[in-house]
Amino acid sequence: MASSLTKDAAGNPGSQKTFFGHPRGLATLFLTEMWERFSYYGMRALLPLYLVAPAGLGLDVPTATAITSLYMALVYLLALPGGWFGDRYWGPRKTVAIAAGIVMAGHLSLALPGTVMFYFGLLLVALGSGLLKANISTMVGHLYDGPNDPRRDGGFTVFYMGINIGAFVAPLVIGTVGQNVGWHWGFGLAALGMGLGLLQFLAFGRDLSPRSSQVPKPLTASERTAVLRKGLIWLLIAAVFYGIVGVSGSFTLSWVTIPLIILGLVIPIAVLARMKRDKELTGAEQSKLTAYLWFFAAAAIFWMIYDQGATTLALFADGKVDNQVLGWEFPVSWFQSVNPVLVMALAPVFAWIWLYLNRKGKEPSTIAKFAGGLMLVGISFFVFLLPLTDSSGGALVSPWWLVVIYFFQTTAELMLSPVGLSVTTKMAPAKYASQMMGVWFLAVTAGDSVTGLLSEAGVDLNRTGVVALEAVLAFLAGVAIFMYRRKVKTLMGEIH
Repeated sequence: MASSLTKDAAGNPGSQKTFFGHPRGLATLFLTEMWERFSYYGMRALLPLYLVAPAGLGLDVPTATAITSLYMALVYLLALPGGWFGDRYWGPRKTVAIAAGIVMAGHLSLALPGTVMFYFGLLLVALGSGLLKANISTMVGHLYDGPNDPRRDGGFTVFYMGINIGAFVAPLVIGTVGQNVGWHWGFGLAALGMGLGLLQFLAFGRDLSPRSSQVPKPLTASERTAVLRKGLIWLLIAAVFYGIVGVSGSFTLSWVTIPLIILGLVIPIAVLARMKRDKELTGAEQSKLTAYLWFFAAAAIFWMIYDQGATTLALFADGKVDNQVLGWEFPVSWFQSVNPVLVMALAPVFAWIWLYLNRKGKEPSTIAKFAGGLMLVGISFFVFLLPLTDSSGGALVSPWWLVVIYFFQTTAELMLSPVGLSVTTKMAPAKYASQMMGVWFLAVTAGDSVTGLLSEAGVDLNRTGVVALEAVLAFLAGVAIFMYRRKVKTLMGEIH
Protein backbone atom coordinates (compact mmCIF):
# COMPACT_ATOMS: atom_id res chain seq x y z
CA MET A 1 0.00 0.00 0.00
CA ALA A 2 2.03 2.93 -1.25
CA SER A 3 1.17 6.60 -1.35
CA SER A 4 3.02 9.84 -2.05
CA LEU A 5 4.18 11.82 0.92
CA THR A 6 6.66 14.63 1.41
CA LYS A 7 9.96 13.83 2.99
CA ASP A 8 10.10 14.39 6.75
CA ALA A 9 12.38 16.90 8.46
CA ALA A 10 14.95 14.23 9.25
CA GLY A 11 15.16 13.27 5.61
CA ASN A 12 14.55 9.62 6.34
CA PRO A 13 14.54 7.45 3.21
CA GLY A 14 11.30 5.70 2.44
CA SER A 15 9.15 8.53 3.73
CA GLN A 16 7.90 9.41 0.22
CA LYS A 17 6.21 6.01 -0.08
CA THR A 18 4.67 4.09 2.74
CA PHE A 19 4.22 0.49 3.80
CA PHE A 20 0.68 0.23 5.23
CA GLY A 21 0.96 3.89 6.26
CA HIS A 22 4.47 3.47 7.69
CA PRO A 23 7.94 4.35 6.33
CA ARG A 24 8.89 2.02 3.49
CA GLY A 25 11.99 0.84 5.34
CA LEU A 26 9.64 -1.03 7.65
CA ALA A 27 9.01 -3.52 4.81
CA THR A 28 12.75 -4.34 4.60
CA LEU A 29 13.03 -4.85 8.36
CA PHE A 30 9.72 -6.75 8.40
CA LEU A 31 11.04 -9.30 5.87
CA THR A 32 14.48 -9.59 7.49
CA GLU A 33 12.94 -10.34 10.86
CA MET A 34 10.40 -12.70 9.28
CA TRP A 35 13.12 -14.89 7.75
CA GLU A 36 15.27 -14.78 10.88
CA ARG A 37 12.29 -15.88 12.94
CA PHE A 38 11.54 -18.59 10.35
CA SER A 39 14.98 -20.04 11.01
CA TYR A 40 14.80 -19.54 14.78
CA TYR A 41 11.29 -20.90 15.38
CA GLY A 42 11.84 -23.81 13.02
CA MET A 43 14.91 -24.69 15.05
CA ARG A 44 13.01 -24.20 18.31
CA ALA A 45 10.16 -26.46 17.18
CA LEU A 46 12.59 -29.28 16.37
CA LEU A 47 15.08 -28.84 19.21
CA PRO A 48 13.32 -30.43 22.23
CA LEU A 49 11.90 -33.24 20.07
CA TYR A 50 15.34 -33.96 18.57
CA LEU A 51 16.96 -33.97 22.00
CA VAL A 52 14.60 -36.66 23.39
CA ALA A 53 14.15 -38.71 20.20
CA PRO A 54 15.97 -42.11 20.08
CA ALA A 55 17.13 -41.19 16.56
CA GLY A 56 18.26 -37.81 17.89
CA LEU A 57 20.36 -37.37 21.03
CA GLY A 58 18.11 -39.57 23.20
CA LEU A 59 18.29 -37.35 26.30
CA ASP A 60 15.82 -37.39 29.20
CA VAL A 61 13.06 -34.77 29.44
CA PRO A 62 14.61 -32.60 32.21
CA THR A 63 17.92 -32.39 30.33
CA ALA A 64 16.15 -31.59 27.06
CA THR A 65 14.13 -28.88 28.82
CA ALA A 66 17.28 -27.41 30.38
CA ILE A 67 19.17 -27.32 27.05
CA THR A 68 16.25 -25.81 25.13
CA SER A 69 15.67 -23.21 27.86
CA LEU A 70 19.38 -22.39 27.93
CA TYR A 71 19.44 -22.02 24.14
CA MET A 72 16.50 -19.58 24.23
CA ALA A 73 18.07 -17.73 27.16
CA LEU A 74 21.38 -17.36 25.31
CA VAL A 75 19.69 -15.96 22.20
CA TYR A 76 18.29 -13.12 24.28
CA LEU A 77 21.30 -12.80 26.61
CA LEU A 78 23.53 -12.18 23.60
CA ALA A 79 21.19 -9.43 22.45
CA LEU A 80 22.94 -7.20 25.01
CA PRO A 81 26.44 -7.43 23.50
CA GLY A 82 24.63 -7.26 20.15
CA GLY A 83 23.26 -3.86 21.12
CA TRP A 84 26.72 -2.86 22.36
CA PHE A 85 28.26 -3.70 18.98
CA GLY A 86 25.57 -1.62 17.30
CA ASP A 87 26.15 1.34 19.62
CA ARG A 88 29.95 1.27 19.85
CA TYR A 89 31.49 -0.67 16.95
CA TRP A 90 29.61 -1.47 13.72
CA GLY A 91 26.36 0.48 13.87
CA PRO A 92 22.95 -1.28 13.78
CA ARG A 93 22.79 -1.85 10.02
CA LYS A 94 26.20 -3.52 9.62
CA THR A 95 25.67 -5.56 12.79
CA VAL A 96 22.40 -6.98 11.42
CA ALA A 97 24.04 -8.01 8.15
CA ILE A 98 26.93 -9.78 9.92
CA ALA A 99 24.53 -11.40 12.40
CA ALA A 100 22.38 -12.87 9.62
CA GLY A 101 25.48 -14.50 8.13
CA ILE A 102 26.40 -16.03 11.50
CA VAL A 103 22.86 -17.42 11.96
CA MET A 104 23.00 -19.01 8.51
CA ALA A 105 26.40 -20.59 9.29
CA GLY A 106 24.99 -21.94 12.56
CA HIS A 107 22.08 -23.69 10.87
CA LEU A 108 24.43 -25.14 8.24
CA SER A 109 26.50 -26.58 11.10
CA LEU A 110 23.35 -28.09 12.62
CA ALA A 111 22.58 -29.68 9.26
CA LEU A 112 25.78 -31.74 9.55
CA PRO A 113 25.82 -34.96 11.62
CA GLY A 114 27.73 -35.21 14.88
CA THR A 115 27.20 -34.03 18.45
CA VAL A 116 30.09 -31.54 18.32
CA MET A 117 28.70 -29.85 15.19
CA PHE A 118 25.25 -29.78 16.81
CA TYR A 119 26.37 -27.83 19.88
CA PHE A 120 28.67 -25.62 17.79
CA GLY A 121 25.73 -24.79 15.52
CA LEU A 122 23.53 -23.98 18.52
CA LEU A 123 26.17 -21.55 19.76
CA LEU A 124 26.45 -19.82 16.38
CA VAL A 125 22.67 -19.45 16.01
CA ALA A 126 22.40 -18.01 19.52
CA LEU A 127 25.28 -15.59 18.83
CA GLY A 128 23.90 -14.41 15.49
CA SER A 129 20.34 -14.04 16.74
CA GLY A 130 21.57 -12.04 19.71
CA LEU A 131 23.53 -9.65 17.49
CA LEU A 132 20.53 -9.19 15.21
CA LYS A 133 17.62 -8.80 17.61
CA ALA A 134 18.48 -5.65 19.53
CA ASN A 135 19.71 -3.79 16.47
CA ILE A 136 16.87 -4.55 14.11
CA SER A 137 14.32 -3.35 16.70
CA THR A 138 16.34 -0.16 17.14
CA MET A 139 16.29 0.33 13.37
CA VAL A 140 12.48 0.17 13.43
CA GLY A 141 12.53 3.03 15.95
CA HIS A 142 14.84 5.03 13.65
CA LEU A 143 12.11 5.16 10.99
CA TYR A 144 9.88 7.40 13.13
CA ASP A 145 9.97 11.02 14.20
CA GLY A 146 10.82 10.67 17.88
CA PRO A 147 9.25 8.61 20.70
CA ASN A 148 5.88 10.34 20.51
CA ASP A 149 5.28 9.74 16.77
CA PRO A 150 1.67 8.44 16.76
CA ARG A 151 2.59 5.77 14.19
CA ARG A 152 5.33 4.28 16.35
CA ASP A 153 3.31 1.71 18.35
CA GLY A 154 1.50 0.67 15.18
CA GLY A 155 4.82 0.26 13.40
CA PHE A 156 6.07 -2.14 16.04
CA THR A 157 2.80 -4.06 15.78
CA VAL A 158 3.30 -4.45 11.99
CA PHE A 159 6.91 -5.49 12.64
CA TYR A 160 5.62 -8.00 15.18
CA MET A 161 3.43 -9.51 12.47
CA GLY A 162 6.58 -10.29 10.47
CA ILE A 163 7.92 -12.20 13.45
CA ASN A 164 4.78 -14.28 13.64
CA ILE A 165 4.48 -15.03 9.92
CA GLY A 166 7.94 -16.58 10.10
CA ALA A 167 7.09 -18.32 13.36
CA PHE A 168 3.85 -19.75 11.90
CA VAL A 169 5.33 -21.15 8.69
CA ALA A 170 8.53 -22.53 10.26
CA PRO A 171 7.09 -25.46 12.26
CA LEU A 172 4.86 -26.48 9.33
CA VAL A 173 7.79 -26.56 6.90
CA ILE A 174 10.90 -27.18 8.98
CA GLY A 175 9.05 -29.30 11.55
CA THR A 176 7.52 -31.55 8.90
CA VAL A 177 10.80 -32.08 7.06
CA GLY A 178 12.74 -32.55 10.29
CA GLN A 179 10.37 -35.13 11.79
CA ASN A 180 9.36 -36.96 8.60
CA VAL A 181 12.43 -36.72 6.34
CA GLY A 182 15.40 -36.17 8.63
CA TRP A 183 16.34 -33.92 11.54
CA HIS A 184 19.36 -32.44 9.77
CA TRP A 185 17.39 -31.69 6.61
CA GLY A 186 15.08 -29.58 8.77
CA PHE A 187 18.01 -27.68 10.24
CA GLY A 188 19.32 -27.09 6.71
CA LEU A 189 16.01 -25.50 5.66
CA ALA A 190 16.42 -22.99 8.49
CA ALA A 191 19.74 -21.91 6.93
CA LEU A 192 18.00 -21.35 3.58
CA GLY A 193 15.41 -19.09 5.24
CA MET A 194 18.05 -16.90 6.87
CA GLY A 195 19.93 -16.69 3.59
CA LEU A 196 16.83 -15.30 1.85
CA GLY A 197 16.41 -12.75 4.65
CA LEU A 198 20.01 -11.58 4.30
CA LEU A 199 19.73 -11.18 0.52
CA GLN A 200 16.65 -8.93 0.66
CA PHE A 201 18.15 -6.89 3.54
CA LEU A 202 21.22 -6.11 1.42
CA ALA A 203 19.13 -5.46 -1.70
CA PHE A 204 16.69 -2.96 -0.16
CA GLY A 205 18.86 -1.29 2.48
CA ARG A 206 18.42 2.05 0.69
CA ASP A 207 14.97 2.39 2.29
CA LEU A 208 16.39 2.43 5.81
CA SER A 209 17.07 5.51 7.89
CA PRO A 210 20.62 6.97 7.59
CA ARG A 211 20.80 6.80 11.39
CA SER A 212 20.94 3.00 11.15
CA SER A 213 24.37 3.17 9.50
CA GLN A 214 25.82 5.48 12.14
CA VAL A 215 27.76 4.36 15.21
CA PRO A 216 26.20 6.43 18.06
CA LYS A 217 29.26 6.31 20.32
CA PRO A 218 32.34 4.83 18.59
CA LEU A 219 35.00 3.16 20.69
CA THR A 220 38.21 5.10 21.16
CA ALA A 221 41.54 3.39 20.46
CA SER A 222 42.19 2.91 24.19
CA GLU A 223 38.71 1.46 24.72
CA ARG A 224 39.21 -1.04 21.90
CA THR A 225 42.48 -2.17 23.45
CA ALA A 226 40.84 -2.54 26.88
CA VAL A 227 37.92 -4.55 25.47
CA LEU A 228 40.25 -6.89 23.57
CA ARG A 229 42.45 -7.38 26.64
CA LYS A 230 39.51 -8.19 28.91
CA GLY A 231 38.02 -10.55 26.34
CA LEU A 232 41.28 -12.49 26.00
CA ILE A 233 41.67 -12.71 29.79
CA TRP A 234 38.19 -14.19 30.24
CA LEU A 235 38.76 -16.58 27.34
CA LEU A 236 42.01 -17.76 28.92
CA ILE A 237 40.32 -18.26 32.31
CA ALA A 238 37.54 -20.34 30.73
CA ALA A 239 40.05 -22.41 28.71
CA VAL A 240 42.16 -23.17 31.80
CA PHE A 241 39.11 -24.00 33.94
CA TYR A 242 37.52 -26.35 31.45
CA GLY A 243 40.90 -27.83 30.61
CA ILE A 244 41.34 -28.81 34.26
CA VAL A 245 37.80 -30.21 34.44
CA GLY A 246 38.37 -32.20 31.24
CA VAL A 247 41.73 -33.63 32.35
CA SER A 248 40.23 -34.66 35.70
CA GLY A 249 37.67 -36.77 33.87
CA SER A 250 34.72 -35.17 35.67
CA PHE A 251 33.35 -33.16 32.73
CA THR A 252 29.65 -33.49 32.00
CA LEU A 253 27.22 -31.29 30.05
CA SER A 254 26.11 -29.71 33.35
CA TRP A 255 29.55 -28.07 33.66
CA VAL A 256 28.47 -25.94 30.70
CA THR A 257 24.72 -25.56 31.19
CA ILE A 258 24.61 -24.64 34.88
CA PRO A 259 27.22 -21.80 34.76
CA LEU A 260 25.53 -20.34 31.67
CA ILE A 261 22.09 -20.55 33.28
CA ILE A 262 23.39 -18.80 36.40
CA LEU A 263 24.92 -16.09 34.20
CA GLY A 264 21.48 -15.67 32.65
CA LEU A 265 20.18 -14.67 36.08
CA VAL A 266 23.16 -12.65 37.32
CA ILE A 267 23.89 -10.57 34.21
CA PRO A 268 20.42 -8.92 33.93
CA ILE A 269 20.65 -7.79 37.56
CA ALA A 270 24.23 -6.55 37.13
CA VAL A 271 23.43 -4.64 33.92
CA LEU A 272 20.44 -2.84 35.40
CA ALA A 273 22.40 -2.02 38.57
CA ARG A 274 25.26 -0.57 36.50
CA MET A 275 22.86 1.65 34.55
CA LYS A 276 21.24 2.87 37.74
CA ARG A 277 24.67 3.87 39.10
CA ASP A 278 25.60 5.80 35.92
CA LYS A 279 26.06 9.43 36.99
CA GLU A 280 26.02 10.65 33.38
CA LEU A 281 22.26 10.04 33.15
CA THR A 282 19.95 12.96 33.80
CA GLY A 283 17.38 12.95 36.58
CA ALA A 284 14.59 12.38 34.06
CA GLU A 285 16.46 9.43 32.54
CA GLN A 286 17.04 7.91 35.98
CA SER A 287 13.35 8.27 36.81
CA LYS A 288 12.34 6.48 33.60
CA LEU A 289 14.91 3.77 34.31
CA THR A 290 13.38 3.20 37.74
CA ALA A 291 9.95 2.85 36.13
CA TYR A 292 11.45 0.45 33.60
CA LEU A 293 12.49 -1.93 36.40
CA TRP A 294 8.79 -2.67 36.95
CA PHE A 295 8.30 -3.53 33.29
CA PHE A 296 11.41 -5.70 33.35
CA ALA A 297 10.30 -7.71 36.39
CA ALA A 298 6.84 -8.23 34.89
CA ALA A 299 8.32 -9.37 31.58
CA ALA A 300 10.72 -11.85 33.26
CA ILE A 301 7.86 -13.61 35.05
CA PHE A 302 5.78 -13.57 31.87
CA TRP A 303 8.50 -15.15 29.69
CA MET A 304 9.28 -17.79 32.31
CA ILE A 305 5.81 -19.25 31.69
CA TYR A 306 5.26 -18.24 28.09
CA ASP A 307 8.44 -19.84 26.73
CA GLN A 308 7.49 -23.15 28.30
CA GLY A 309 5.20 -23.44 25.29
CA ALA A 310 8.33 -24.63 23.47
CA THR A 311 9.57 -26.88 26.28
CA THR A 312 7.09 -28.06 28.91
CA LEU A 313 4.04 -27.93 26.63
CA ALA A 314 5.91 -29.26 23.59
CA LEU A 315 7.24 -32.28 25.47
CA PHE A 316 3.81 -32.81 27.08
CA ALA A 317 2.32 -32.92 23.56
CA ASP A 318 4.93 -35.49 22.50
CA GLY A 319 3.23 -38.58 23.91
CA LYS A 320 0.29 -37.28 25.95
CA VAL A 321 -1.76 -35.38 23.36
CA ASP A 322 -3.76 -36.98 20.55
CA ASN A 323 -2.18 -35.55 17.39
CA GLN A 324 -4.57 -37.23 14.95
CA VAL A 325 -7.36 -35.67 12.89
CA LEU A 326 -9.78 -38.07 11.11
CA GLY A 327 -7.19 -40.80 11.37
CA TRP A 328 -4.38 -38.62 9.96
CA GLU A 329 -1.42 -38.06 12.27
CA PHE A 330 0.24 -34.66 12.04
CA PRO A 331 3.75 -33.83 13.34
CA VAL A 332 3.84 -32.76 16.98
CA SER A 333 5.99 -29.78 15.99
CA TRP A 334 2.90 -28.27 14.31
CA PHE A 335 1.56 -27.26 17.72
CA GLN A 336 4.24 -24.55 17.69
CA SER A 337 2.35 -22.83 14.85
CA VAL A 338 -0.77 -22.31 16.96
CA ASN A 339 0.54 -19.29 18.85
CA PRO A 340 1.79 -17.31 15.83
CA VAL A 341 -1.40 -17.92 13.81
CA LEU A 342 -3.40 -16.66 16.78
CA VAL A 343 -1.15 -13.60 16.97
CA MET A 344 -1.77 -12.84 13.30
CA ALA A 345 -5.51 -13.22 13.80
CA LEU A 346 -5.73 -11.22 17.02
CA ALA A 347 -3.06 -8.51 16.53
CA PRO A 348 -5.26 -6.39 14.21
CA VAL A 349 -8.12 -6.77 16.68
CA PHE A 350 -5.96 -5.54 19.54
CA ALA A 351 -4.60 -2.67 17.43
CA TRP A 352 -8.17 -1.60 16.61
CA ILE A 353 -9.23 -1.88 20.26
CA TRP A 354 -6.32 0.32 21.45
CA LEU A 355 -7.08 2.95 18.78
CA TYR A 356 -10.80 2.90 19.57
CA LEU A 357 -10.20 3.27 23.32
CA ASN A 358 -7.60 5.98 22.65
CA ARG A 359 -10.15 8.05 20.74
CA LYS A 360 -12.53 7.66 23.67
CA GLY A 361 -9.76 8.63 26.11
CA LYS A 362 -10.01 5.21 27.77
CA GLU A 363 -6.99 3.31 26.46
CA PRO A 364 -5.31 1.37 29.32
CA SER A 365 -1.90 2.59 30.38
CA THR A 366 1.21 0.60 29.51
CA ILE A 367 1.50 -0.64 33.08
CA ALA A 368 -2.15 -1.78 33.06
CA LYS A 369 -1.51 -3.72 29.84
CA PHE A 370 1.50 -5.38 31.44
CA ALA A 371 -0.55 -6.35 34.48
CA GLY A 372 -3.26 -7.83 32.28
CA GLY A 373 -0.69 -9.81 30.32
CA LEU A 374 0.70 -11.34 33.52
CA MET A 375 -2.75 -12.31 34.78
CA LEU A 376 -3.67 -13.95 31.48
CA VAL A 377 -0.46 -15.98 31.22
CA GLY A 378 -1.13 -17.17 34.77
CA ILE A 379 -4.65 -18.22 33.72
CA SER A 380 -3.13 -20.22 30.83
CA PHE A 381 -1.32 -22.43 33.33
CA PHE A 382 -4.46 -22.79 35.44
CA VAL A 383 -6.04 -24.20 32.27
CA PHE A 384 -2.99 -26.46 31.75
CA LEU A 385 -3.78 -28.17 35.05
CA LEU A 386 -6.90 -29.77 33.52
CA PRO A 387 -5.31 -31.80 30.69
CA LEU A 388 -2.30 -32.46 32.91
CA THR A 389 -4.60 -34.17 35.42
CA ASP A 390 -6.56 -36.04 32.72
CA SER A 391 -3.37 -37.49 31.22
CA SER A 392 -2.06 -38.82 34.53
CA GLY A 393 -3.73 -42.19 33.89
CA GLY A 394 -2.01 -42.64 30.54
CA ALA A 395 -4.89 -41.48 28.32
CA LEU A 396 -4.25 -39.12 25.40
CA VAL A 397 -5.93 -35.75 25.82
CA SER A 398 -7.59 -33.60 23.16
CA PRO A 399 -5.31 -31.26 21.17
CA TRP A 400 -7.88 -28.51 21.76
CA TRP A 401 -6.53 -28.16 25.30
CA LEU A 402 -3.26 -26.89 23.89
CA VAL A 403 -5.12 -24.54 21.55
CA VAL A 404 -6.97 -23.01 24.52
CA ILE A 405 -3.74 -22.67 26.52
CA TYR A 406 -1.99 -20.98 23.59
CA PHE A 407 -5.02 -18.70 23.12
CA PHE A 408 -4.65 -17.31 26.65
CA GLN A 409 -0.89 -16.98 26.21
CA THR A 410 -1.35 -15.18 22.89
CA THR A 411 -3.76 -12.62 24.30
CA ALA A 412 -1.29 -12.10 27.14
CA GLU A 413 1.57 -11.69 24.67
CA LEU A 414 -0.31 -9.08 22.66
CA MET A 415 -0.90 -7.03 25.80
CA LEU A 416 2.72 -7.17 26.88
CA SER A 417 5.30 -7.86 24.17
CA PRO A 418 4.72 -5.26 21.39
CA VAL A 419 4.08 -2.62 24.03
CA GLY A 420 7.28 -3.66 25.81
CA LEU A 421 9.35 -3.23 22.65
CA SER A 422 7.90 0.21 22.07
CA VAL A 423 8.19 1.45 25.66
CA THR A 424 11.83 0.31 25.77
CA THR A 425 12.75 2.51 22.82
CA LYS A 426 10.77 5.39 24.33
CA MET A 427 12.33 5.17 27.81
CA ALA A 428 15.90 4.30 26.80
CA PRO A 429 18.55 6.82 27.92
CA ALA A 430 20.31 8.28 24.86
CA LYS A 431 23.59 6.73 25.99
CA TYR A 432 22.11 3.22 25.89
CA ALA A 433 19.91 3.42 22.77
CA SER A 434 20.58 0.00 21.18
CA GLN A 435 21.74 -1.56 24.44
CA MET A 436 18.33 -0.95 26.05
CA MET A 437 16.77 -3.26 23.48
CA GLY A 438 19.27 -5.82 24.71
CA VAL A 439 18.15 -5.13 28.28
CA TRP A 440 14.53 -5.75 27.25
CA PHE A 441 15.53 -9.15 25.85
CA LEU A 442 17.38 -9.92 29.09
CA ALA A 443 13.93 -10.30 30.67
CA VAL A 444 13.46 -13.32 28.39
CA THR A 445 16.90 -14.58 29.44
CA ALA A 446 16.00 -14.30 33.13
CA GLY A 447 12.69 -16.12 32.68
CA ASP A 448 14.18 -18.94 30.59
CA SER A 449 17.12 -19.26 32.99
CA VAL A 450 14.74 -19.93 35.88
CA THR A 451 13.12 -22.69 33.83
CA GLY A 452 16.52 -24.14 32.95
CA LEU A 453 17.75 -24.02 36.54
CA LEU A 454 14.64 -25.79 37.81
CA SER A 455 15.11 -28.50 35.19
CA GLU A 456 18.78 -28.91 36.08
CA ALA A 457 17.73 -29.29 39.72
CA GLY A 458 15.52 -32.21 38.72
CA VAL A 459 12.18 -30.42 39.08
CA ASP A 460 9.48 -32.02 36.90
CA LEU A 461 7.83 -29.02 35.26
CA ASN A 462 4.90 -31.18 34.16
CA ARG A 463 3.80 -31.83 37.73
CA THR A 464 0.49 -30.29 38.76
CA GLY A 465 1.96 -28.70 41.89
CA VAL A 466 4.72 -26.90 39.96
CA VAL A 467 2.33 -25.72 37.23
CA ALA A 468 -0.14 -24.44 39.84
CA LEU A 469 2.61 -22.57 41.70
CA GLU A 470 3.75 -20.82 38.50
CA ALA A 471 0.16 -19.89 37.64
CA VAL A 472 -0.43 -18.33 41.07
CA LEU A 473 2.89 -16.45 40.92
CA ALA A 474 2.10 -14.83 37.56
CA PHE A 475 -1.47 -13.91 38.47
CA LEU A 476 -0.53 -12.33 41.81
CA ALA A 477 2.38 -10.46 40.21
CA GLY A 478 -0.08 -8.96 37.72
CA VAL A 479 -2.37 -7.85 40.53
CA ALA A 480 0.53 -6.28 42.44
CA ILE A 481 1.77 -4.34 39.42
CA PHE A 482 -1.72 -3.03 38.69
CA MET A 483 -2.03 -1.77 42.26
CA TYR A 484 1.17 0.31 41.86
CA ARG A 485 0.37 1.65 38.37
CA ARG A 486 0.02 5.30 39.45
CA LYS A 487 3.46 5.33 41.04
CA VAL A 488 5.03 3.92 37.87
CA LYS A 489 3.17 6.44 35.67
CA THR A 490 4.68 9.27 37.71
CA LEU A 491 8.19 7.87 37.24
CA MET A 492 7.66 7.61 33.46
CA GLY A 493 7.36 11.38 33.14
CA GLU A 494 6.09 12.54 29.75
CA ILE A 495 6.08 9.01 28.29
CA HIS A 496 2.61 7.51 27.99
